[in-house]
Amino acid sequence: MKMVIADPKSGKSYSVEVPKGAESALIGKKIGQRVEGGIFGAEGYELEITGGSDTAGFPMRSDVAGPRRVSVLLSGGTGFRKKGKGVREKRNVRGNVISDQIMQVNAKVVAAGSKSLEELFPKAAGGEKKEKKR
Repeated sequence: MKMVIADPKSGKSYSVEVPKGAESALIGKKIGQRVEGGIFGAEGYELEITGGSDTAGFPMRSDVAGPRRVSVLLSGGTGFRKKGKGVREKRNVRGNVISDQIMQVNAKVVAAGSKSLEELFPKAAGGEKKEKKR
């Protein structure tokens, strides 16, 4: 499982691989709940779960209850690109509860720790931009 931690103050996000033992701390949590960052290597941080996606790439929606994948009639929001006014389509989405089928969990920083996320996750920060060859 992968955890993407967004820092609203700096505007950067950090991708972190969640250890197998720490995955059980996330399973059963809902979108909007808070978790301790120490589980993922971010000591002193408090994170709020904002979403995620499953093994097939279907996004999690906060208004769909449970951990299941369902086909829902959508007119906007997560999992739907608006094509025009009043257009609705049926889309497959995942519920708001994290299960073992979730591959990526998105979270944002609510309370910061003593060290910056850049120091804690130096490789996950994105790194240098590559120059284009002409």
